[in-house]
Amino acid sequence: MLTARSILGLLWSFLFLFVLFPCVQADEQTQLDQALNQKYDALDLRLFQDSIHHWQMKDGRTRNDARYQPEQIVHIAENLLRFQNEDGGWPTNLDWLAQIDPAEIIEIRGGTFGSSTFDNRNTYSQVAYLSQVYQATKLERYRASAERGLHYILQEQRASGGWCGKDVDAITYNDDVMTGVMRLLLQIKNKQPEFDWIKPTLRQDLITALEKGIRVTLHCQIVVEGKKTAWCQQHSHETLEPVNARTFELASICSSESAGIVRFLMELPNPSPEIIEAVDAAVAWLDEVKIEGIRVEQVEIEPVVFKHHTARQDRVVVADPDAPPIWTRYYEIGTNRPFFCNRDGVKVYSLAEVHLERRSGYGWYSTSPWTLISEEYPKWKDHLAAR
Repeated sequence: MLTARSILGLLWSFLFLFVLFPCVQADEQTQLDQALNQKYDALDLRLFQDSIHHWQMKDGRTRNDARYQPEQIVHIAENLLRFQNEDGGWPTNLDWLAQIDPAEIIEIRGGTFGSSTFDNRNTYSQVAYLSQVYQATKLERYRASAERGLHYILQEQRASGGWCGKDVDAITYNDDVMTGVMRLLLQIKNKQPEFDWIKPTLRQDLITALEKGIRVTLHCQIVVEGKKTAWCQQHSHETLEPVNARTFELASICSSESAGIVRFLMELPNPSPEIIEAVDAAVAWLDEVKIEGIRVEQVEIEPVVFKHHTARQDRVVVADPDAPPIWTRYYEIGTNRPFFCNRDGVKVYSLAEVHLERRSGYGWYSTSPWTLISEEYPKWKDHLAAR
């Protein structure tokens, strides 16, 4: 039997659904239309460049789509909303500035946008960008999307404390998977203004996730004959030992990923003795294995179309006594011997032995550790000494 209270409740529900709710929707649409026509300062897009580059190398290499300008932050944010997966994460290797019908992406990719992932600086980048757009516009749609992304980050953290990429279910430092997620969580912990909207309970969950990530990173540092060195691209969730990923990504000590981990650890306020020791050891290892007297030269070639990219340049190693120090991507554990690898999983010891497809489509050398060793690390040590 309906009571007066229940009848009143039904009438209110009817009023909201058929009278007030359309007004709320119309008001939100009006605010969105105004935001789309408003001028804003451009936001940092650097974290999106990896995904954009991979789109342009493969799925988008024969297209010429119109693109939004960096200052069109609301249009770009709407793109992010269009391509967010139901689980709260984002697929990778899309041009987030391109004006593309989502149905075209689904057709290109065989019925899907692609599964959510942190690969290629992904998902945490969308959360950060949407948080900034929310601060600029106060449109609830962007806050809600960013919050869904944060919940995806929490649900994807494994019991080990690590996050994975797409290539292997392991603690992943390749493509800044671990360091990218942890840097976002550190910014949230440090209460950067764009994350003011995060509720205290969610913020604490994210801080706890950060602490677990830092802890497992410290425990993953590779020890050789009792001496700490650096890190692999991937580590086992169970043993924390280095593991293989794709066929050409063998267990090893990795220079670029290790430099990225060190940079993140140096961002931590009031580092513990354990963190300082980890940084010192990794920098010492990077300094030990640097290579001098060579550089990598790009050589123009007739284009060769491969599945994942079109090679227009080859890479060759040339002698150059004036070149700055350089590092190979992989070093053998125990010997520190630089090596390379083909898609068949066969290890080789010179870039010339790598097939053109991988030689032109993968980063086998890096100079990024040099700035860390020569500039960033000494400044960090001076800062610690002055505390």
